[in-house]
Amino acid sequence: MLFAIGADPQIVAVSSFDHYPPAVEKLPRVGGLLDPDLERILALRPDLVVVYGAQSDLGARLADAGIRTFPYTLGGLANATTTIRRLGEATGHRQDAERVAAAVASGLEEVRARIAGLPRPRTLLVFGRDPGSLHNVDASGGVGFLHDLVELGGGTNVFAGIGRESVRATTEGILAAAPEVIIELHYSGDLTMERMARERRVWNALPSLPAVQQGRIVLLVGDEFVVPGMRVVDAARQIARAIHPEVGF
Repeated sequence: MLFAIGADPQIVAVSSFDHYPPAVEKLPRVGGLLDPDLERILALRPDLVVVYGAQSDLGARLADAGIRTFPYTLGGLANATTTIRRLGEATGHRQDAERVAAAVASGLEEVRARIAGLPRPRTLLVFGRDPGSLHNVDASGGVGFLHDLVELGGGTNVFAGIGRESVRATTEGILAAAPEVIIELHYSGDLTMERMARERRVWNALPSLPAVQQGRIVLLVGDEFVVPGMRVVDAARQIARAIHPEVGF
């Protein structure tokens, strides 16, 4: 978001997990959510530090050092454009941030319009499980941007009634939910076609699922599904395409 609104010349460091856009690879790393390197952050003498909302201890220590923080949380899909605008205010790029936020909102609305009126198949969105098995299946609950992406993309989240971002889905729970579409998110770019096919076949262990019977198991790969950042419109299009391939995104 900072790069998109033109604040990149002001960025002095990034987290250990930032890899997009490619220009971040040239910047110093100062730890991550669980292991921020406070000493290194202080040595850079920043005016502003972007922190996640849960990093209250880091925020307090930075405040003690007289450094302003910008706390944010993921939240729902609407929070993406709100965060862009807030970052614009905080970094002196208000007009650029407004332009970028408007473009993101327009892109999402385009996806919504393309699938308007179509059937809404029951969709299971999985973002984690043990490789090669259906153990420890983590799926989207009825809260958060992943749930919002399923609904925006024309599906009905099978766990929409559970008011959490994450659901540890049991085999019994998945069978009861009877998804017609299963979407799996994978964040590693090193998945070969052979391994993707193998991971897709894992679901054959539940042959009674409509998604298995109809061959509607889709694996999507990319870190644009990790956080609702600047590529959230592309993420929305991919999920909509998985649910409604007939629309042709």
